[in-house]
Amino acid sequence: MKKILLSTVAFVGLTVSAAAADLPSRAAPAMMAPVPVFTWTGFYVGVNAGYGWNANDNNDLVDPITGIAIGGGGDDGGFVGGAQLGYNYQMGMFVLGAETDIQYADLGNRIRFEGLGVIDNGSDNEFFGTTRLRAGVAFDRFLAYATGGVAYADSNFGWTVGAGVEYAFTNNLTAKVEGLYVNLDGDDDRNFGIAFAGNNNNEFGVVRAGLNYKFSSY
Repeated sequence: MKKILLSTVAFVGLTVSAAAADLPSRAAPAMMAPVPVFTWTGFYVGVNAGYGWNANDNNDLVDPITGIAIGGGGDDGGFVGGAQLGYNYQMGMFVLGAETDIQYADLGNRIRFEGLGVIDNGSDNEFFGTTRLRAGVAFDRFLAYATGGVAYADSNFGWTVGAGVEYAFTNNLTAKVEGLYVNLDGDDDRNFGIAFAGNNNNEFGVVRAGLNYKFSSY
């Protein structure tokens, strides 16, 4: 009887062990790395190109002695291109940043003197730069922003304001389109005994497209 009982217990144990071996594995599933959410935060560098045009209001010229108008000016435009460097910081939907750029500008405000033809008034700048703050609202990879700050060219300084839109094609590559108005202080030009009737500020507008590489911030 004892042998029969022991044999039965052993048989039951082997059966339970075999059944347990056939049960599906309860191992924890493999963890998937979360996909990083896009952010505008980070440093970036880029290039830009576009068109600029003079918007000077100093087109009327007068003889300083007689006060008689003797000529006028024309607003010229041309190629604008350069490079930029900046940093953005995103807080929810809002993006704050700073950007500086250096630009080549093929602009020149030429003045027509009666009887003397057309000469350069000396106010065109082949190079100019800006240092600006940017503030915008982000809709995922789309950013709309306003910008403003200081502008400079040669020994002249002034200010600039503008706005733009930017889109991130990848986590690192973005493209933008923006417009700027630039106003640089200038001295009165009295060459040939001639003076401007108004101020001699160098004012111009710029519309440009740019491509930026944003360094990863995660």
